[in-house]
Amino acid sequence: MNNDLKVTIVQTNLAWEDVDANLSNFSKKLESIEPSLTDIIVLPEMFNTGFTMNASSVAELMNGKTMDWMAKVASEKKSVVTGSMVIKDGNNFFNRLIWMRPNGTSEFYNKRHTFRMAEENKTYASGNKKIIMEVEGWKICPQVCYDLRFPVWSRNTGDYDVLIYVANWPERRSYAWRQLLIARAIENQSYVVGVNRIGKDGKDIEYTGYSVVLNPKGELISNTKQNVESVETVTLSYQDLENYRNEFPVALDADKFSIE
Repeated sequence: MNNDLKVTIVQTNLAWEDVDANLSNFSKKLESIEPSLTDIIVLPEMFNTGFTMNASSVAELMNGKTMDWMAKVASEKKSVVTGSMVIKDGNNFFNRLIWMRPNGTSEFYNKRHTFRMAEENKTYASGNKKIIMEVEGWKICPQVCYDLRFPVWSRNTGDYDVLIYVANWPERRSYAWRQLLIARAIENQSYVVGVNRIGKDGKDIEYTGYSVVLNPKGELISNTKQNVESVETVTLSYQDLENYRNEFPVALDADKFSIE
């Protein structure tokens, strides 16, 4: 039997293309978290810049300032820290989710579905590989924002227990954000964590958060409010997850498919 998992979601405004200001803000937000209080700290998409297409101006390398900051926080809090940022890798820019462990090692996931309506597809290269991370015996699948709209990509074939989305999802499409997160939880019989920013970005686009943690039935188990800066830690029960999957084993009737 796995232990319960503690996940901390951080909902906040982001300073437009200002790495130092954002890292300082997150450092202050996380001061209240004692070491080992949580297992995973989840930050929004492009948490150090906001969702920008000015990749050449803000991109960092994998040994850059923000990676160093993430490693420091993960070590201090004895927790995984995850969120996406703009990374230059070779000749390409990526909207890359970083999975930073307390021991300083990391993995990454490149956002597969780049948001063409903002011409993200013209700025950033797409990823082609999911990652499944393990924490305290739990298997976790992290994805980024627009990936939420593509259920085949997130389909649970028995490979994860928690699905995480980090996002900069605007208020004008917040209804879709909320409903799709619920759908992903129900169809995959998985906990779902969705972390979104608040405030306005450099293009005057408004974000109201609606960051949530949902149980495998799609029910809300977090208390973060829209439009409010918040750091909330939620406990996920592996026993509840296992019981529900055993009582209602819909995965046994799932359709077979492949992804190209």
